[in-house]
Amino acid sequence: MHACFKLTKPSIPFCPWKPPFHNQRKDKKNSEMERIAASHALVPAAQPRVQPLARRPPPLFSLSDDHAMVKKIQDTHSPDGRDVDANIILHIIEEIFQHAYPGVEGVLQDTQGATIPGAQPVANIEKLQEKASLAVDGVLEGLAYITHKVSCELTCKCSGGGDSNSTTMAILNMLSNYQWDAKVVLSLAAFAVTYGEFWLVAQLFASHPLAKSVAILKQLPDIVEHSAALKSRFDAINNLIMAVMDVTRRIMEFKKLPAQYIAEDQPPLSVAKTHIPTAVYWTIKSIVACTAQLTSLLGMNYEILLATTVETWEITSTTHKLVNISEHLRGELERCYLHIEEKMHIEYYKMLVHLFEITHFDNMKILKALIYIKDDILPLEVGTVHTRASIEVLRRKTVLLLLSDLDVSQEELLVLSSIYMESRTRPELQYEIVWLPIIDRAAVEWNEEREAKFKELQGMMPWYTLHHPSLVEPAVIKFVKEKWHFTKKMMLVALDPQQGKVACQNALHMAWIWGNMAYPFTLAKEESMWSIESWRVELIVDSIDPNVLEWSEQGKHICLYGGEDINWIRNFTTLAKSVAQRAGIELHMVYVGKSNTRERVRNINQMIIKEELSYCWNDPTSVWYFWARMGSMLYSKLQLGRKINEDKIMEEVVTMLSFDGSDQGWALFSRGSDEMARAKNNILIVTLENFPEWEQDARDNGFIQALIKYFLNLHTPQHCNRLILPGIAGDIPEMIVCAECGRQMEKFFMYRCCTD
Repeated sequence: MHACFKLTKPSIPFCPWKPPFHNQRKDKKNSEMERIAASHALVPAAQPRVQPLARRPPPLFSLSDDHAMVKKIQDTHSPDGRDVDANIILHIIEEIFQHAYPGVEGVLQDTQGATIPGAQPVANIEKLQEKASLAVDGVLEGLAYITHKVSCELTCKCSGGGDSNSTTMAILNMLSNYQWDAKVVLSLAAFAVTYGEFWLVAQLFASHPLAKSVAILKQLPDIVEHSAALKSRFDAINNLIMAVMDVTRRIMEFKKLPAQYIAEDQPPLSVAKTHIPTAVYWTIKSIVACTAQLTSLLGMNYEILLATTVETWEITSTTHKLVNISEHLRGELERCYLHIEEKMHIEYYKMLVHLFEITHFDNMKILKALIYIKDDILPLEVGTVHTRASIEVLRRKTVLLLLSDLDVSQEELLVLSSIYMESRTRPELQYEIVWLPIIDRAAVEWNEEREAKFKELQGMMPWYTLHHPSLVEPAVIKFVKEKWHFTKKMMLVALDPQQGKVACQNALHMAWIWGNMAYPFTLAKEESMWSIESWRVELIVDSIDPNVLEWSEQGKHICLYGGEDINWIRNFTTLAKSVAQRAGIELHMVYVGKSNTRERVRNINQMIIKEELSYCWNDPTSVWYFWARMGSMLYSKLQLGRKINEDKIMEEVVTMLSFDGSDQGWALFSRGSDEMARAKNNILIVTLENFPEWEQDARDNGFIQALIKYFLNLHTPQHCNRLILPGIAGDIPEMIVCAECGRQMEKFFMYRCCTD
């Protein structure tokens, strides 16, 4: 977006983070700042983003809207405050399920004397025993009785063909004093004992006498003999167990949510927890179904064992219900994590604001908060050589934070690289540039194309860059947008070496105008540089073209001109050469092009060279840099609070920018350092065509002075000046006055997309 200021007389009014569902390593920090950062998870680039769920979908599970049944479930819940570490119990249950079911093929191999499937190396067994011993000593103490009691309820009721709902409700009443997550885990532990015993005997009966005797009494040999036919039932049971485990993990995850960021009695957690009792009911009911399937296999003859179609379908249907429950709970968890993420970002943002308000011993606290607050990786990388570094390399140095998205022009990088590489040859310039890619991962999908673009830009930067955009905290992105007014255009925020405070909110303008002469890039230095400047050729062209500076030093006449109408350029250059010859002056003409029309300027350059119309800048970077410096001069002055009608340089800069913003040709004539005359289009052509009228004045008082006088004679009150400023929200002033008449210009908005 551009802000377009126009003055016409007469005037015409108009105008994902997504927190992973697993435990993360906790960063051991003591300070408040580090505690906040430690709670933020870094998301790899390939991880999918969590999209905010705009509308809560209807529940995927219910008891046929049987509110009476839901009330019965809730009535069984009477916790007495006892706390069970469900995580350790669930870990042991996972170990049992992992090793218990080796697959039907494995059991068949056992009968032939093969190695026992699922058998663990001695080291793994000892490790499991160590974990189990630790759990028994700490967590399972006192729970063995209730686990056994639930196990008996499961096996007895299921063996007798009891109703699954009655058995589930009986278990819920039995576990009434426990929290919802503990109810599920203890029920699962009771089933795991039965399940583990079943498969332990099945795996060992062919090679172990005791197991063989137990298997005969349980009639397991018949099951093993026909296990191939029972494979579908075994697989269905195993799938249901996996679904039970998924729902259990979801239920337990709600308990792990950090209380400092989300309250149980407020949405979204309060809404999510209303679904927990029903989820617990269906999970335990599924455990009952698994137990019933397992116990039903004991004592059956061959014909009955083969009649598995109905039973398998029932198990599959229950599995499908649990999968739906798990997905619904996952959606509720995502809402909770989005809420937590928002709260964490607010806290981090407030911490950043506070850091810039207080005094520090050095610049490291602020740099760590902005770049990467933890110590577990090397966050910095020199782009061109891919050398990694810690934030310590920035200690007590002036740091220039380069803020941009991935739309960075090659010209910007080339010029800034030139300035930076020159500084490496001067030891007195103790500053470092650090690129912080500002990419809102919640609004922009990170894909392979953007990853490749990031790597491409990173490879063009000889300074420090962030190793990956994901290291930039969302709160930092919010901070640079709200406090430093970053939108899209590249910025260079200067931080002082003593405390890391902002020395200049955008030092890019200083860098473009004076390069390393502006070090240490503070507002005071900017004031000092302007205090000794005047509107002169050296300021306008600087190091872009040494030839122009040499001509100026020699007192030669110079004409800088621009525009994009090749016919006007032909006419103007022909007239200018003719007038210079008649006036007896040596005139050096330089075509400086037009901003934001790279390809058209390139074509015009080729025609100028081919037709020998004048001298021009073949390098597109030179043309870009010329106009970028013009814009920076204006923004630099505005940053210091200057006003156009009170500042000669600003007035001339606005005039030059209005020339560039129009679709007409223009020219600036100069002799020496500061003798200048400028005009555009028709005034130029008329003045040159009427040279005989002011020829004598040119001989008597000098060519430039005569030009100025004649331009003023042709000036009329009617004019239409247009000034187009790139859209930098924090820099665009509310009011711009016309450099020609001093009236306030009208403000328009222009949206532009140009691939040229």
